[in-house]
Amino acid sequence: MASIIERTRKDGSKSFLAQIIRRASNYQESRTFDKRKTAETWAKNREKEIDKEIAAGRTPKKRSEKRVTLADAIDKYIDESMTEIGKTKAQVLRTIRDEYDISQMPCDRIASHDIVKFVQQLHDRPGLNSASTALNYLSHLSGVFSTARPLWGFALDAQAMKDAQKACSAMGFVSKPDERTRRPTLDELDKLMTYFVRATEANPRTMPMHKVVAFALFSTRRQAEICRITWEDYEPDEQRVLVRKMKNPGEKGGVDTWVELPDPCCAIIDAMPKKKDRIFPYNSDTVSRRFTEACKFLGIEDLHFHDLRHEGTSRLAEIGRTVPQLASATGHKAWKSLERYTHVRQLGDKYECWEWIERVT
Repeated sequence: MASIIERTRKDGSKSFLAQIIRRASNYQESRTFDKRKTAETWAKNREKEIDKEIAAGRTPKKRSEKRVTLADAIDKYIDESMTEIGKTKAQVLRTIRDEYDISQMPCDRIASHDIVKFVQQLHDRPGLNSASTALNYLSHLSGVFSTARPLWGFALDAQAMKDAQKACSAMGFVSKPDERTRRPTLDELDKLMTYFVRATEANPRTMPMHKVVAFALFSTRRQAEICRITWEDYEPDEQRVLVRKMKNPGEKGGVDTWVELPDPCCAIIDAMPKKKDRIFPYNSDTVSRRFTEACKFLGIEDLHFHDLRHEGTSRLAEIGRTVPQLASATGHKAWKSLERYTHVRQLGDKYECWEWIERVT
């Protein structure tokens, strides 16, 4: 029976080494996974293949002796990329590698219909219920197809991927997400702020989510960006902050960008304890989870943390900011991108007398 060895990576995450040994045949094989369950499934299936080869009197072929598979290409793509691959993209590619049959196909055998079949299988995945999410999976995989042949000589057919993308789009298997226009109401925000203040009062060591929410709203910053901002990158006299690795179309890994801090952002920052390098020293995933849990508890439907960025951008437009002034705060380089976040519904500042500004500053 295969052994599963748990290991801790340098970044603190866990990995699981599945190791198969057949001493009588002097054969061993191993592979590393992100999840124990995936490692166990692979080991179970691979043991059957190995034992079948041994029972037939054949020596099992090691992975290195086999034809290069899509899984090999994915591994190489993740390991050798000198540009930073986002956490989400890397996880999607590992999921494809570990959980879908197409990853075990030899590169030179994968045709467009195999890719289409994989996309159809995605729609059976628990939690994946939209064509836009399937599009993300396919887009991330297309990067492997476009680079594998020129970089490593792997026989992945980039044209087959293009044909599959066109077919999947035509059949509705993948599509761009609908433009999101959801903005929180003042009543919803009041409920959220009250909920988070009570949580902090009950346990002072818990994350002050009411301050994080207020800063996200008025700064228009993304949750990951908020959690990366350092005191060193904050210039209160200039009312600006350097956002490290800000997302930017066409720039993998993001671009360090100076952005303006509209009122009352500086006051919120100044109210934060200066105990660590980061102003908001929290995990961005925890911020998202806490916000989602609060919305569920309060019965607030279809509101995401990222909607605060839409709200903040729309607010700045409603109080009369010009497009260049908007962009100086949001960090957008083009109006087409900024337009997605601007949903003007009134004139003036609906937060002018909002009681929570004083409570978070």
